[in-house]
Amino acid sequence: MINEPTHRVHAFCDDALGDLDSVGVAAAVAAGDISAREAAQAAVDRAAVVNPTLNAIQHPDFDRGLARSDGPLSGILAGVPSFIKDNTDVAGLPSDQGSLAVRSRPATADHRFTEQFRSTGLGVLGKTTMPEFGFNASTEWETLAPTRNPWHTDYSPGGSSGGSAALVAAGVVPIAHGNDGGGSIRIPAAACGLVGLKPTRGRVVPAAESATLPVDVVSNGVLTRTVRDTAHFMAGTQQFLPAAGMKPLGLVEGPSERRLRVGLVLDSVTGPTDDDGRRAVLATVDRLTALGHDVTEVPIPGDAVAFMGAFTHYWALLGFSTQHFGKRVMHSPDFEKGATDQLTRGLARTFWRHAWRTPGAIRVLKQSEQSYRDAFTDIDVIVSPTLGYVTPKLGHLNPAAGFEVHFDRLIRYAAFTPLNNAAGGPAISLPLAQTADGRPVGVHFSAVHGNEQTLLELAYELEADTPFARIQA
Repeated sequence: MINEPTHRVHAFCDDALGDLDSVGVAAAVAAGDISAREAAQAAVDRAAVVNPTLNAIQHPDFDRGLARSDGPLSGILAGVPSFIKDNTDVAGLPSDQGSLAVRSRPATADHRFTEQFRSTGLGVLGKTTMPEFGFNASTEWETLAPTRNPWHTDYSPGGSSGGSAALVAAGVVPIAHGNDGGGSIRIPAAACGLVGLKPTRGRVVPAAESATLPVDVVSNGVLTRTVRDTAHFMAGTQQFLPAAGMKPLGLVEGPSERRLRVGLVLDSVTGPTDDDGRRAVLATVDRLTALGHDVTEVPIPGDAVAFMGAFTHYWALLGFSTQHFGKRVMHSPDFEKGATDQLTRGLARTFWRHAWRTPGAIRVLKQSEQSYRDAFTDIDVIVSPTLGYVTPKLGHLNPAAGFEVHFDRLIRYAAFTPLNNAAGGPAISLPLAQTADGRPVGVHFSAVHGNEQTLLELAYELEADTPFARIQA
């Protein structure tokens, strides 16, 4: 482990995992250079070194994970160790949803997405931390130690897939599960210097809660350090269950020669982007132009003010449903309503005061799909910041700040990502810049429904043009 004056922490070393990505590990296992057990043991050993600092593992499952690594291997990423986020059922492990209010019992079966995840060949070593019910964009709690960002441990790793992001960025595993209901893959990807793809709605098996939502905003996916890892994972999911009703997605293996029409969005409806985010996007625009792409400034799709009002109301609706119907919503007969945090309780209160807005808010969110599609009539991709401002220090997005202060900060922070969740379109955050003190800054790309291929091809091109910063450099 390197623990530098900047509080940077990682686990990269000369073991079976080395500095390989998932594709590299799978190739080494297939060639017999290492065994799947050696890869899994290296991940366990790395976790022992850095997790006491990062606090990114909610439920370790090392013994079972190591035992399973000795079994038959199949799948595009066979033999690669990984983790699943703590809101997705894994047989034999609880799903605590990041909340002290949940007293869940070990799941009796894998969720269907967990089956899809395992079908790619990934081995599960446990479950990762998340903020309460995934409502926060930072993985921290009022009364518990936070999950820390390995690039600088004073800072947030983002959320809600912050535990997975921290483990991947620190080199414990090369890939880990995340899901995204308002930016929860892309935000921690931006915070931790990773690739974070939110797939098109319906591209992979939906989250457990999706069936009960009036607007399904949640997509499953992964966080990785390389574009090819994300591309291989997505190809593997389609071998398990091809997405119905959209363009097939096979293995995307590199950039395309096609030059794109790129729309530029610099500021959100919640306010101007901070200087680091603005510089990152404008530098990316210069790179895109130099590579031959045509970049033109465009408006935010649809009525951005109406959309943000509708999405924040929907956020509050989810908080109200959880607070008052937690036993049913969380499948937790021991749910303790009084143990939720200030964010969940504040969302519930906010919804109750404005419950009459619900039909209109749902209508706006459903209409956003068409306005989003229309935005791609004359362009192929939209580029924007991932975040309204770069990742803050721990405490800034802590529920202990009080609901009004905390929620205002959240809305300005997660300003760009929610549209893709409501509209259902794919988006990816790429680690294309850094702050002056070396912390990652993400840049966000969106495409029309079903067009993950274009996003991955462009991501390959940008990764090759200027390789992503490495935490161990």
